[in-house]
Amino acid sequence: MSIPNLITLGRVILVPVVFWLLLTGELKAAFLVFVVAGISDAVDGFLAKRFNWETELGAYLDPIADKLLIVCIFIALGVTGRLPSWLVITVVSRDVLIVIAVVLSWLLGHPTPMKPLAVSKINTVAQIVLAATVLADEAFVLMLNGPVQLLNLLVAVTTVASLIAYLRVWLRHMTLYESAGSNT
Repeated sequence: MSIPNLITLGRVILVPVVFWLLLTGELKAAFLVFVVAGISDAVDGFLAKRFNWETELGAYLDPIADKLLIVCIFIALGVTGRLPSWLVITVVSRDVLIVIAVVLSWLLGHPTPMKPLAVSKINTVAQIVLAATVLADEAFVLMLNGPVQLLNLLVAVTTVASLIAYLRVWLRHMTLYESAGSNT
């Protein structure tokens, strides 16, 4: 168990904490925990690369921790009415559909190598910026309605674009296996 993996596990432990803080209206504390989680993500990545502490476990655990945090924050912000339900459903559905596609490809014996796409990286950044903006706005009453609306739209567009891009990659991958299988 490397130090970056321990930091990542710490971030996983922060997920229910920030979720609970959001649901109970402790917005300043939720914002602080979110910032700590973000810093921990940067620190574990830096340490893993700088000291060559990258592990297979970390390669899986880090993106799972990030997704858990973002999905839980989006759900909590949606449940509390701080994000529109349609946006939360869009974000969560994208992740669920991608997981279903990956699991299905494994079950069919044709595992899909899932590498982050450029549009997905843009989507992740947009989701993080939206979550941070909404948390800061709600915690410190910054009156950021205009920027939040623009970020909602950006997250919606990049979420749908990312889903389409991943599904295209998955369909191409699965079609190539089907074509190769019918030629043998």
